[in-house]
Amino acid sequence: MRGASQAKWVVAAVAVALAATACGSSTSSSGGSSGGAVNAQGTFSYQSAEPQNPLQPANAMENQGGRVIKQLFKGLVDYDPTTSKLRNQVADKIETTDAQHYTVTLKTGWTFHDGTPVTAKSFVDAWNWSANVKNNQINSDWFSDIAGYDAVHPDKGEPTAKEMSGLKVVDDTHFTIALTGPVSYFQYKLGYTAFSPLPTAFYTDPAKFGQNPIGNGPYKFVSWEHNKAITLAAYDKYTGVDKAKNGGIVFKNYTQAEAAYKDLVSDNLDVLDQVDPSDLASYKSDLGDRAVDQAQGAIQNISFAMYQPQWQGVDKAKVRQGLSMAIDRATITKTVLNGSRQAADSWVAPGAMGYKANSCGEFCTYDPAKAKQLVTEGGGVPNNKLTIVYNSDGGHKEWVDAVCNSIRQATGVECVGDPKPDFKTARDIIKKKQVSSMMRTGWVQDYPLNANFLRDVYGTGAAANDAGYSNPEFDKLAAEADKATSVEKTADLYQQAEAQLAKDMPAIPLWYYKTTAGYSNNVQSVKYDSFGDPVFSQVEVKQK
Repeated sequence: MRGASQAKWVVAAVAVALAATACGSSTSSSGGSSGGAVNAQGTFSYQSAEPQNPLQPANAMENQGGRVIKQLFKGLVDYDPTTSKLRNQVADKIETTDAQHYTVTLKTGWTFHDGTPVTAKSFVDAWNWSANVKNNQINSDWFSDIAGYDAVHPDKGEPTAKEMSGLKVVDDTHFTIALTGPVSYFQYKLGYTAFSPLPTAFYTDPAKFGQNPIGNGPYKFVSWEHNKAITLAAYDKYTGVDKAKNGGIVFKNYTQAEAAYKDLVSDNLDVLDQVDPSDLASYKSDLGDRAVDQAQGAIQNISFAMYQPQWQGVDKAKVRQGLSMAIDRATITKTVLNGSRQAADSWVAPGAMGYKANSCGEFCTYDPAKAKQLVTEGGGVPNNKLTIVYNSDGGHKEWVDAVCNSIRQATGVECVGDPKPDFKTARDIIKKKQVSSMMRTGWVQDYPLNANFLRDVYGTGAAANDAGYSNPEFDKLAAEADKATSVEKTADLYQQAEAQLAKDMPAIPLWYYKTTAGYSNNVQSVKYDSFGDPVFSQVEVKQK
């Protein structure tokens, strides 16, 4: 397998009930006001932004495209939104005796939105296409555990095969998977959208399909008005356990989080992603029992552009550690973010299996004197100036400015935010490795295990490795963890890999997210899962 498998924005030798970040208590834990007359055909709107890429299952690593794709497609498994435990969807069962060889049995009756059946071939063909380097899918290395991946996705040169040797179709409802070695948590990874099936129509024109996708999920595609909205409608022939209780969703684009909040308060937007920093102090009084405040399996980091010469060299780790110690997380989360975040002390969010408190050690503790000392010992910051790339449509300006002020006051290093107009623009710059200094790199769990926060973000070659970090020792420890005989042992071994991050500091953990959101008077039964997403299919639209 390659150095890492990517993730954004997840299932074991046997079906393991893995505890995730539980949906904690909320000011609307019962879904707020409910019991009113419901319009089962009514649609609701949700705060969103323009996706980075076309709507192809293996081509979304960010929330804006990922949330839409999760409603359009459904894979073998997903996660119960209440318990976060793994549950079967298209799969009837997934069997293995060694965590390396799997036999998948599909349920019958599933169809794509064009009426064609979902079969074993729908999965195998989709995975082979998505893994192929020629198809340039951003999440292709999610398939790197499968035998034969290197043949379809070589590090250099052309593929030597079109199909991975580890995938075999047995019949319409059965296929087998062979991995390059045991991966105790492989079934958890299968819940990620990259493992979705694709209909035959996809292969006629994949680019066109990305603008007008045909899925097999609870919602079907209606339209995409670029930079304005994506509209989905409930699929009436859906056979999954999460059939929609509404008529559809409008993913409504906003370039300013403050504008979205104003629309929510005035009932011109129905469900919010996150409350912007400037409204955090008042949103609970504004919304009452429609305000949401609960735990989320996510972390906010700022990462260094490790591919730039200024961050290379052994001594530069001291500079990065010093900059981390220069950030007063406790004060920023309490004041700028109004207590809506929890100061981070590791690279893994609490609630994920394998989370270890204080794995960052002293380097996530505010200490201005030690911070300045380390920066000096490491040779300082070139030109004594830092910039932090971030998207200005996500409500990040306030905390970026606060982080820069903290660094400036503690170390004397000049620090300024480098805002980009929207999420897509910022992500394009980051993915092209065009960041000169630092960048915002928030992460929401794809599966509730520390491996997802570590291997999938910091492993050499991982698609989500925005920093360009590469350390042979980290990769070695991650590989050893993957080969463990149980998920619990894997989680323990990944803590050793995390210790290497404290030595290298390729990214600075800032704080853990909470879902601070809300909804309008037009809807009810709105609940959020541990990934920070509303349970879209369960939202009820009130009768007017």
